[in-house]
Amino acid sequence: MKESELETMRKSFNTVKVRSDSIKNSHSTERLVKRVGEIKEFSVKNYEELLRQVRQSFAQNGIECRFAKTSADALAIIDGLIEEYGAKVIAKAKSNTLNEIGLKNHINAEVVETDLGDRILQLKKTDNKPVHPTGPASHLNVDEIARIVNDSLDVNVSSEPREIMKAVRSDVLNRLKNAAVGISGANAIASEEGSCVMVHNEGNISIVSLKDLHIIVAGIDKIVPTLEDAISVVKLETIFATGNYVTSYMNVISGPSKTADIEKKLIKNMYGAERVVVIFLDNGRSEAIEECLYCIGCGNCIVHCPVYNAVGNEFGFNNYLGGRGVAMSRFIENDETCFNSGLYMCTLCGLCTLNCPLSIPTNEILENMRKLSADVGFYPKAHGKIKDSISRNDSPY
Repeated sequence: MKESELETMRKSFNTVKVRSDSIKNSHSTERLVKRVGEIKEFSVKNYEELLRQVRQSFAQNGIECRFAKTSADALAIIDGLIEEYGAKVIAKAKSNTLNEIGLKNHINAEVVETDLGDRILQLKKTDNKPVHPTGPASHLNVDEIARIVNDSLDVNVSSEPREIMKAVRSDVLNRLKNAAVGISGANAIASEEGSCVMVHNEGNISIVSLKDLHIIVAGIDKIVPTLEDAISVVKLETIFATGNYVTSYMNVISGPSKTADIEKKLIKNMYGAERVVVIFLDNGRSEAIEECLYCIGCGNCIVHCPVYNAVGNEFGFNNYLGGRGVAMSRFIENDETCFNSGLYMCTLCGLCTLNCPLSIPTNEILENMRKLSADVGFYPKAHGKIKDSISRNDSPY
């Protein structure tokens, strides 16, 4: 990243810190932290049972459920669904999971980002890796964003945020006029009710869910027991990600769009999607329970990480940023990817853990990974030995 981008990113992070400091230490937030910790502890220990339950709940609600062991499996399922609809344009909401599987670089249809930050990065075309899970373009100043928009959309907006927003919004809505498929992630999924919970400020997920087919791709780590639990998780995520108690919108999708207002006869596809398909993604998560399944995706760890603030998104894996991204990369891809994502960039200072609402010991996880790499020799050259040691249950983590 350029120094100017790092400076803008740090300024954006400081804004989040100031905004969130006033509510992170409140009594209500402390209670919420304790509650969510208990929810995630139970969910991680019982995720297989919750997965079985949510499949049944989805079936009762008319939601189709698929399971993808790998990224390739998820993309194959998505390909099949898109082909059924002959979709040429796809409406996409912000999703780390969709970025994880490489959706945009895989499918032939035009994928239109509906989140403003993601759309700006999409228009940027090069060096368009996000810097924060909820503020992907936080490293770009308003002048740079105006230039990107003008060059990409052939418009002439000034360096004024509202003017930029209107230009991007108009372009997105115009491109989505004939889109039949929308795709998103989910912030939390309630097993008992069979409900997907999504939070956003822009209203764009509502647009995505208005298409004929709504595909939802979510990691198995998003499943919690009840809808009340799901709401608690997304509230805590919002507090630590944005410094607000709640977002402008909280969508709860528990089935396809339907009405029974004519003689109580059930008719699908009133305004929203006629068909909802949820794809649960494993992609190494079931082998990395401690490393992956507790995180709620707030990004507060990277906001406070001294290494990340110094080098930016070079530290991390794909769109999973900072130390947690390094930890996840080993299970999502392989050992060499973990090394190249910054295994030895981390200072092991522990600020990520201190500022994590669930106190995930990311620094300890990385330290254990380093110990394992040292046991078998220089990390990249020894990844085959590492895999062999893990298969023999010699792994220290």
